Amino acid sequence: MKVYKTNEIKNIALMGNDGAGKTTLTEALLYEAGIIKRRGRITQKNTVSDYFPVEQEYGYSVFSTVFHTEWNGKKLNIIDCPGSDDFVGSAITALNVTDTTVILLKGGAGVEVGTQNHFRYTEKLNKPVIFLVNQLDDENCDFDVLLEQLKTIYGPKVVPVQYPLATGPGFNALIDVLLMKKYSWGPDGGAPTIEDVPADQMDKALEMHKALVEAAAEHDEALMEKFFESETLTEDEMREGIRKGLASRGMFPVFCVDAVKDMGVRRLMEFLGNVVPFVDEMPKVFNTRGEEVAPDASAPTSLFFFKTAVEPHIGEVQYFKVMSGTVREGDDLTNADRGSKERMAQLFVCAGANRIKVEELVAGDIGCTVKLKDVKTGNTLNGKDCENRFNFIKYPNSKYSRAIRAVNESETEKMMNALQKMREEDPTWQIEQSKELRQILVHGQGEFHLRTLKWRMENNEKIQIVYDEPKIPYRETITKAARADYRHKKQSGGAGQFGEVHLIVEPYYEAVRNTVSMPRVPRQSTWSGAVSWYS
Repeated sequence: MKVYKTNEIKNIALMGNDGAGKTTLTEALLYEAGIIKRRGRITQKNTVSDYFPVEQEYGYSVFSTVFHTEWNGKKLNIIDCPGSDDFVGSAITALNVTDTTVILLKGGAGVEVGTQNHFRYTEKLNKPVIFLVNQLDDENCDFDVLLEQLKTIYGPKVVPVQYPLATGPGFNALIDVLLMKKYSWGPDGGAPTIEDVPADQMDKALEMHKALVEAAAEHDEALMEKFFESETLTEDEMREGIRKGLASRGMFPVFCVDAVKDMGVRRLMEFLGNVVPFVDEMPKVFNTRGEEVAPDASAPTSLFFFKTAVEPHIGEVQYFKVMSGTVREGDDLTNADRGSKERMAQLFVCAGANRIKVEELVAGDIGCTVKLKDVKTGNTLNGKDCENRFNFIKYPNSKYSRAIRAVNESETEKMMNALQKMREEDPTWQIEQSKELRQILVHGQGEFHLRTLKWRMENNEKIQIVYDEPKIPYRETITKAARADYRHKKQSGGAGQFGEVHLIVEPYYEAVRNTVSMPRVPRQSTWSGAVSWYS
């Protein structure tokens, strides 16, 4: 396989609500790029994504899938993310190691909860967004209504690049207003027939083309001046304007595709290869010392490991992004987090469960390796003269907690080892052994999240488990002051006994050091007293 340079690599996250068709689109992208010879189907459990047993059992994505395509001399690294917010950890990870996000929408459903959640994540991380409308053959699909919904929610930055001639079961053609061409397909999809825009569509296409030209020109002063002079831009100038608009989140292009029928997929890859910003055109990442790390292939080598997958018969597969420099087979690197030495015996580029061996990867590229001794998710491996460490991925707090126990108590240790292994694959899991409650607690993102853990534990690890409600630790404290006095007198025939006890119990308050009046909350109790004895 060709070794791609940094300015030939684009990293893309594929996101969208459950059922939007991300896995099906992945099959079409890989098929069109020649990575696979036959498209798989979710119902047949033979897709490149969703290849783990739990995903095939439930029919939804649990883990992100890293794959690549090659198109027109460009390498597109794409991470297919789960749609459910219970598996948000995969989506957050993907957004942090990619540069552009494609958000897939169901033609018959429009903007869903998952769509809005994923858009908020891109907003927080300042990532470019492309909206991709899928399932245009759905009988409930109305593209004009969906487009209006997008503009209502996300504003005038939403700009269509394509629109379908008709939606529903008869969908087989669209108009591309960037190229001003009509694309149509036969029943089997694949390579389109490209023609001029029909006369009955020319007015609508010209209007949308003008809006796209204006949006492209807004993000470059030279293009803006030319637009004012001639009211048009060349195709290359429009691409440059759209690229700058994407990078600054100044525009959100809208594309169309029917993944099941393989319609519009080639045109999508062409746009991703020609227009989406390259790795070296996006904002740089900072290491833990606050130093900017540029994706420079000639700089010292630094790898960030963002994902771990545990596969049968292989063990741990570690996925990494080359943050700087060039990594080659046989390189000896140092783990900046653990201090251990590691040898990169094998390097691969990814296509789900399939891996293609390569000799080297350059800055900005994404790959994977196997059989590392002591590397965990979030670790950094460095070459000579490099001391980078990265921790730029911030995961959300857990939202759902349960106590977990093995039905057979003798399997508790085995269960704990399995939980730690699962946490390597999904860092949003939190495992807590509470000595106070005498329970093992698992904290996740939702009921769906924990149900998946239970299936994996019982079917993959062969450990029967039970979920219980977490116990509540009740505590007592002193909330107000109290006083007691006691006098002791005893005559036993000798000198006798006499004593007095004066006891005061009151709350303890930490000193407030600022001038703002704060409510006093008892942190701890204290007591004082005096005892006098006479005998």
